[in-house]
Order: sequence, then C-alpha cells, then structure tokens
Amino acid sequence: MDINKMTKDELELMSNKDITYYILEGSKKTINTGDLYKKIIKLLELPESSFDAKIGDYYTSLATDKRFILLEDGTWDLRSRHTSDKVVKVMDAEEDEEEENDEIDSKEKEETEEIEEDNYDDTDDSLYDDTEDDLKDLVVIDEEDLELEQ
Repeated sequence: MDINKMTKDELELMSNKDITYYILEGSKKTINTGDLYKKIIKLLELPESSFDAKIGDYYTSLATDKRFILLEDGTWDLRSRHTSDKVVKVMDAEEDEEEENDEIDSKEKEETEEIEEDNYDDTDDSLYDDTEDDLKDLVVIDEEDLELEQ
C-alpha cells in the first residue's frame, strides 16, 4: 500500500504506528524517529508544534510495537526485514549487560555489608536503659513561663 497515495481522511483513520509501518514498508532504507514523525506530521497536515509535544509518546509507541526494530545506528526498520538471529544477538547483548550490572550490584552490596559489620558497635546497650527512667519526671518549661516565675 502506497502511503503517499492515500487521502488525508484515510490517514486520519489510521494510528501513527500503522502509518509508520507503511512509510517503512515503502522505504528502502531505515529512518530515524524524528524523520518518521515529521513525515507523519506532514501527511496528516498537523501543526509543527505537535512534533515537540508528542515525539516522546511516538517513540514509546514504536518501541513497544513488535513490528518495528530499533537498530544500533538509532534508526527504525521493519522487524520482518531482519533475521531472527540478529535480533537474538541484540537481546543476548542486553541480557549480558544486565547480568554484569547485577553482578556489580551484588559485589557492592557484599562490600557494604562487610563495612557495616566492621563498624558494628558492641557497646552494651543495657547501660543506657536507666536514662529513660531519669527523664520520665522531666518537665519542659516555655521561656515566657520561666520569665514569669522570676
């Protein structure tokens, strides 16, 4: 389906993701997020101000749609054009990075626990139990009340 031959009314009935699908389908090259959204704005004859207001939502919608793939160079393409082993390799690299981060986090946690153990105060807390008894009869006097008593 040629997106450029569709009327504005037909395009308005479609979601931005569907329009993006047809733009990428008709393109022989990958396209970055900004250029894709600018094409949609032009096709739908939307004001330029809508670009800044909605580009974040547009990016999120592409990222969550399984039909699209974000490539390493920051451009989008149709997932169907890419072999599954490339997709798996990208996912494996992300998982490896997550595992490395988890290992670093657990090492930092262990180190923190060791430092906390070293700083443990073994002072007998029972020595301080009497302090509460000493303070139970304490009365707080306001400065104004103190001046009146003098």
